[in-house]
Amino acid sequence: MIRVTLLAATGIVAAIVAGRAPQSQSVAAQAGESHLTNIRQITFGGENAEAYFSRDGQWLTFQSTRDGRTCDQQYVVRTDGTGLTRVSNGLGKTTCGWFLPDGQRLFFASSHAHDSTCPPRPDPSQGYVWGLDRFDIYVANRDGSGLRRLTHYDVYTAEGVLSPDGRKIVFTSLKDGDLDIYTMNVDGTDVRRLTTTPGYDGGPWWSPDGTKIVYRAWHPPDSAGLADYRALLDRRLVRPSRMELWVMNADGSDQRQITRLGGANFGPSWTPDGRRIVFSSNYRNPRSRNFELFLVNLDGSGLEQVTSHEEFDGFPMFSPDGRRLVWASNRGNSRPGETNLFIADWKE
Repeated sequence: MIRVTLLAATGIVAAIVAGRAPQSQSVAAQAGESHLTNIRQITFGGENAEAYFSRDGQWLTFQSTRDGRTCDQQYVVRTDGTGLTRVSNGLGKTTCGWFLPDGQRLFFASSHAHDSTCPPRPDPSQGYVWGLDRFDIYVANRDGSGLRRLTHYDVYTAEGVLSPDGRKIVFTSLKDGDLDIYTMNVDGTDVRRLTTTPGYDGGPWWSPDGTKIVYRAWHPPDSAGLADYRALLDRRLVRPSRMELWVMNADGSDQRQITRLGGANFGPSWTPDGRRIVFSSNYRNPRSRNFELFLVNLDGSGLEQVTSHEEFDGFPMFSPDGRRLVWASNRGNSRPGETNLFIADWKE
């Protein structure tokens, strides 16, 4: 288990009781986490995830259920845990925020145009499924002003990532009846569909040079699997327990599978040199919540484990200079079920 010193833990509790958001706190690496040094926890309590760096590497945008909320809103915070600000309007549910190149504006997905309240959670009788909430993509200033809608599809449209040149957004949408990957200009024009294979294609992420996109996918192997997948889509649900990593050219050509691990492999992004993928997987125990971070080469070789915590580690991203890694983890929790954000210096 992660060891937090008694002094640090006492400071965290005191700050929470006093109504102040604690700043980052140092935690120890797990055995085997040789790539991670100087680990700092920068959120404390609730569910915090999908933290992504600004272009200057000084800020993060992330989604959180803090402030007593029952579903996610979008926030920004400095990498040392200070300067926390809510960007979204507090209505509906949000996901997948990203800084635009100027660092003063962000885009993210929100469901608030369809319902100002949180979307209902999926029926647990369906097993482990994700709800495909009616997100569309919006742009706003970092203080929340100037909110403007980019897409008007009224179905699940999210998972946006900005291209390295700042001109395009790659995203996932149900707009054509299947979960597919698209690109568009940052103003919402010139929408192009990149994937057409029946099944789930999502979580796209540009390579550092903008020539390739890595993504997660599950394509049902037979008619029975496809029928089950489509029946869930009709109820705005998807079962994410089987996904592998794929890569394609930025125009959608040369789609090829990278991993064949089994289980759920998701949240892929790139190492700064563009030669490897960092991602989260539970392939060693696909029925568990024990997701770890891994590295893999683009041909599927060289699989290397990065984290070794006994529960969830996911949503990894390298800082623009390649010196730090941010990710979300269940480690260091004050109560079960919390997910917090961590930053570490990267040791190659």
